[in-house]
Amino acid sequence: MSKKSGQARVPKPKEWDHLYQEIEKHRHPEKNKAIMQISQKLGLRVQEIALLELKEVCKLVGSPGGSTRTFKLFEIMSLPASYTKGSNAVQRSTSKYNRRRVSFKVEEFDQILNQVSKLAKAGAEINPSDFYPVIAKHKGLARDLPLINIALRQSLIRYIDLRLAKDPLIKPSDPLFITQKGGNYSPNTLQEHMSLMLRDWAGIEKATSHSGRRSLITDVIHNQKKSLKVAQKIAGHMTPSTTVIYEQPPEEEISNALVYIGEKI
Repeated sequence: MSKKSGQARVPKPKEWDHLYQEIEKHRHPEKNKAIMQISQKLGLRVQEIALLELKEVCKLVGSPGGSTRTFKLFEIMSLPASYTKGSNAVQRSTSKYNRRRVSFKVEEFDQILNQVSKLAKAGAEINPSDFYPVIAKHKGLARDLPLINIALRQSLIRYIDLRLAKDPLIKPSDPLFITQKGGNYSPNTLQEHMSLMLRDWAGIEKATSHSGRRSLITDVIHNQKKSLKVAQKIAGHMTPSTTVIYEQPPEEEISNALVYIGEKI
């Protein structure tokens, strides 16, 4: 994934409308609109969207390949905890984490120096990575998200209808979103695709695949005035301290505060 430079921008409502209009002008509008609707209306992380399977959003009805094959969209999406841990949680990615920095407590560092010194004196081979601290694994949270937004439901129905028409043999465990070649999206690839839609197609500056998530949580906190607990549950954060980050004023409030600086109101 590309290196982050500040927080993803929260697009204005009219910018979201413009995005969906632009999506209709490009290939695969059904899939692309459903992807962005899930990001904006449910606040899923990009890796969660990449890992979604059909069984999370709908129940397939009828025999595979049958002429009466259809589906029923769920009222609630049940998102497994493993999805928040990244693609390796379900063995869809073989990417390896490359460490660029390690840190130790002073006591631990002293112990490592003593061990290295002893090994060096004994003429043993020393591999630096043998002394790296264990990577702390991210713990995910399972969460149930109601699929009640009308625009979101319409987008999903439109897209899954198309999937069934093209492939009546699809299974509940198949990915919800597939690439043009029919394979799985990696989080990196989907991140780049979502950023392409936001920045290049819709011209929304500084928008990223995280913009939909930030838009939803910002709206819940600032516009709907919901409690921090509600926002935390929707976001799937382990602690409220992470959700507090989204309590920063949205762009419109900052713009309004700056526009009249030095002027009499």
